[in-house]
Amino acid sequence: MTYKMIVLDLDDTLLQDDHTISPRTKQALMDAQEAGVKVVLASGRPTSAMIDIAEELRLKDFGSFILSFNGAKITNCQTGEELFSSTLSPEMVHYLYEVSRSEDVWIHTYVGDYIVTEAGNQYTDVEAAITSLEVFEVDSFVESVKEPVVKVLMLEEPEKLAVVEKKLQEQFAGKLSVMRSKPFFLEFTEEGVTKGTSLNHLIGELGITREEVIAMGDSYNDLAMIEFAGLGVAMGNAPDDIKEKADYVTDTNMNDGVAKVVEKFVLNGAVLV
Repeated sequence: MTYKMIVLDLDDTLLQDDHTISPRTKQALMDAQEAGVKVVLASGRPTSAMIDIAEELRLKDFGSFILSFNGAKITNCQTGEELFSSTLSPEMVHYLYEVSRSEDVWIHTYVGDYIVTEAGNQYTDVEAAITSLEVFEVDSFVESVKEPVVKVLMLEEPEKLAVVEKKLQEQFAGKLSVMRSKPFFLEFTEEGVTKGTSLNHLIGELGITREEVIAMGDSYNDLAMIEFAGLGVAMGNAPDDIKEKADYVTDTNMNDGVAKVVEKFVLNGAVLV
């Protein structure tokens, strides 16, 4: 199989624990792009928090794309054009706020280039560190959201959030996409919007088939694209239930897991058997 696209989650997949790309991984991805393979970044992060990585990998030069907000936006790196955009209405965001209060979990969203929350908390601080976005504490979350937003996050310690996730996936079935991106992040986007559906939209625009795509990730918000791609890859640091659903399990993000897949299946043309 000749692969034409490599789709990469960022945190705990492409990026090492210090949020950098290893030299070996960067070289493998540059070699792949020089050979005509598209490298696409797909993350729960806002678009603005992915630009630096796209620039480091020269995605603009190679005419590639960013799938941000768990696939709720697709951006052409070369032109800056948004090929796809999905949002939640203010009314839905306000309702999610009420749900967060009843479930006793933290909540935040994005307004402009700010993370908006009523009260600072350790999990929003993690998101701020990952995205380099400033946290804006407001007196009223509801009053601060007057326009549609791309996504909402509920946040809490993992054990409690796992219970909330299951409950809210049932409550919002057919209304919203609900999934965890990290053990302490529960994300809400428009119904039917995932990294997998966004990837399907993108390859349709480019005339690439799903069999020609490799997708790599480590978490539950990556599962849709892992299952969609012709070669779905779970990182060695992924949970066991993600690994079980992948076609292939590579090494960890700290041991050049991405580079090893690119070298084996793209640069050396190995076939999965």
